[in-house]
Amino acid sequence: MIEPGTRAPDFSLPDQNGEQVALSDLRGDRVLLAFYPLDFSEVCTDQLSVYQEVLGEIEATGTKLLGISVDHAYAHKAFGEKNGLSMPLLADFHPKGEVASAYGAYLPKWGTSNRSLVLIDADGVVEWVYEAPTPLKFPGANVIFDALAE
Repeated sequence: MIEPGTRAPDFSLPDQNGEQVALSDLRGDRVLLAFYPLDFSEVCTDQLSVYQEVLGEIEATGTKLLGISVDHAYAHKAFGEKNGLSMPLLADFHPKGEVASAYGAYLPKWGTSNRSLVLIDADGVVEWVYEAPTPLKFPGANVIFDALAE
């Protein structure tokens, strides 16, 4: 995983609506990247549904939450609509996992991202990271709020 204190690698990825989202365009805001394996899996659905429930509280801290997986923008669109997700879901689809790899969150054996969180400060520097011990367990909202409070 990328280390705190490191400048966050810039990227530009399409969201579920096909709009490009660039990290550099979000300078001035804290950004929380939530890498997750795949749309529509049970654990990913649970994880992002929990994050959706607390999204207002996350945003109240001045933090923008971005979900990122190796799925295509079209899959993100269907996944977001089915589960009532309003946060941007970014497609790290091609080249597959390039952004996840830059952050140390890509699992080549699985061909997906691990469940990893990266908090980036308003100046584009990594503040905090979390890497799940396995893609089968997701970090709960309490982990996020503890990091935001530090």
